[in-house]
Parts: sequence; structure tokens; C-alpha cells
Amino acid sequence: MNSKIIANGILRACAVLLGICLVLYFLYEVQSVIVYIAIAAVISLVGRPLVLFLRRRLKFNNTVAVIITMIIFIGLLLGLIRMFIPLVVEQGQNLSLLDIDELQQSAENLYSEITAHFGLSKVDVEQSIKDSGMLSKLDYSILPNFLNSFIGGLGESIIGLFSVLFISFFFLKDSRLFENGILTFVPESKESRWKKSSGSIKDLLSRYFVGLIFQILILFVIYTIVLLAFGIDNAVVIAFLCALLNLIPYVGPLISGLLMLVLTMSSNLGEHFNDVILPKTIYVMIGFIVAQLVDNFFSQPFIFSKSVKSHPLEIFLVIIIAGLLFGIVGMIVAVPAYTSIKVILKEFLSENKVVKKLTKDL
Repeated sequence: MNSKIIANGILRACAVLLGICLVLYFLYEVQSVIVYIAIAAVISLVGRPLVLFLRRRLKFNNTVAVIITMIIFIGLLLGLIRMFIPLVVEQGQNLSLLDIDELQQSAENLYSEITAHFGLSKVDVEQSIKDSGMLSKLDYSILPNFLNSFIGGLGESIIGLFSVLFISFFFLKDSRLFENGILTFVPESKESRWKKSSGSIKDLLSRYFVGLIFQILILFVIYTIVLLAFGIDNAVVIAFLCALLNLIPYVGPLISGLLMLVLTMSSNLGEHFNDVILPKTIYVMIGFIVAQLVDNFFSQPFIFSKSVKSHPLEIFLVIIIAGLLFGIVGMIVAVPAYTSIKVILKEFLSENKVVKKLTKDL
């Protein structure tokens, strides 16, 4: 009898493990769909305040409010595309008319001026590059592979765009659609608690994502003013790219700073290094640092305290831990995930001392 019970237990455990493996394999195969749903959920959270405004203040029908919101999103997307296309076309024309010898001479002159200004020896710099093995690691098939990946990714992006817009429309039209899908896996005795926590999560994350938009907008305005003030080409596009990179916590500002540094220097290629390139680059980077100070000491603390109701130090630790565990993606989703977990814990484990301390401001 005991052996029969043990055998049944082993078979049941094997069946559970097999079921878990199948579920994980299925999720792996449909990961692109999961990404579409996640992006659509973010869009619905960002558009939710606008839909509520149109419904409550302007007395629009729910469907009309959602359609207007989606039209606004599509208009913003088309505006971004329209902003980038002229830049791509212009760069393509520049490349087609490019004098390679002149470009090589300008690059060599810039290299010579930089080494001379900082007192570096060309022999030492070149030897350091050789010793690092950077040249031996170059893969000359990178460009063809990149072009193939770009063409393939373009088709997938178009499909993904329409998928995200389609899913977002129904998430906005029926705000309980996503919630009802999760309720399928929640026991009936816990449904009321889940509904309450779900409403709180939607409110907090809506404020958080709207706050992120204002954060990017503030950085975009400051970057644009700085770049235009010093006559940098394509200032608006560069400012937008650098502001958008700030969505990646801590790593994004470093990448955007490097990008702004390189583009500032390249836009003045051919000018004298000491008289033009270096002063302009220094002034632009000072403006960049000022923008980061405004972001770090004003925008971010305000967003975190008012939207997700968490202390900036608490958020810092969560982002760092998520980055160590899951990389860049973990850093991006750390704050929304942490906020959701806090709300759920408060609803289901409100008597726990640690939970009570963490969720006292919610």
C-alpha cells in the first residue's frame, strides 16, 4: 500500500514537472506575443488618464474616447517617424556625395589635433590599440549581417506595431480585459482582494508612465536648447534620442552622454580642434550635466514620490538588484514590477511587519 502511494506521488510529481516544462516551453515560443501584450499594457496605462478625462469631463462615449486616444498615439508615432526620415535621407545623400579622401584627411587631422592637445604620442596610442587586440577581434561580416537582420527585423516590427495597436485598443476599450484574464488563475475567495489591488496598480502605474513621459520631455527641451545654442546639426533628433535613452536607469544617461559627445564632435568635423571642436563639446557636455542634475534631483524624485510612492533610495536599490539579476531589461521593468508586488503584498499580507513597513505610504 505504501509503495503504491509512493509510486502515485512520484508519478504526480513527474506530471507536474512535465506540465511546468511544457508551459515554460510554450511561453518561450510565444515570447514575442508576450512582449506585444506587455507593450500594449503600458500604452493602455499611459492612455488611461486621457480616456477617463474624455469620458468624465467631456462626456464622450467610451469607444469614441478610446478611438481619439489611439488616434493621438498614432499621430505621435507618425510625427516621430516624420522627424527621423529626413535625417536618414539627408545622411544617405551625404554618404552618396561623400569624398572619401576628404573624410579620411579630416579624420586624420582630428586625430592629430586630439593627440597633440592632450600630449599623447601617436605611437603609444596605436601600440595600445594593438596590444588590446581590438583590431584582431573585428568581424568584417558585421555590416552584411546587420543589413540582413535590419531587413528581417523591419518586417517583424511592422507586424508587431499593428499587433500592439490592436491589443492596446481593446485594453483601453475594456479596462478589465487584462484583469479578467488574470482572474482566471485566482481562487474565488481571493477575487475581491485581487480586484482591489489591480485597481491600485493601474492607478499607480498610470501616474508612473505619464511621469516618465514628462521626464523625457524635460530632458528633451533642455538638450534641444543646448544643442541649438551651439549650432549642432540635427539638434532636435539628437536631443530626442538622448532623452529617450534615459528610460534605461543609470546606464542610459552614460550612453546618451557618449552619443552626444560623439555627434557634437562629428558635426564640426573639419574645424580647428582647439578653437571650435573642443570648446563646443565642453559647453554641450556642461549643458548635458546640468540636464542630468535637474533630472536626478528634481524629475526622478518627484516621479517616484508622487507616482509609485516609494523613496528614491528604495528605488535605487531595487533597480541595481534587478540589473544584476536580469540585466538592462530588469532595470527597465524594475520599478513597475516592484510597485505591483508592493500593492499585492499590502492587500494579501497586510499584517506582516515587513510588508506594513514597505507599504505604509501606499
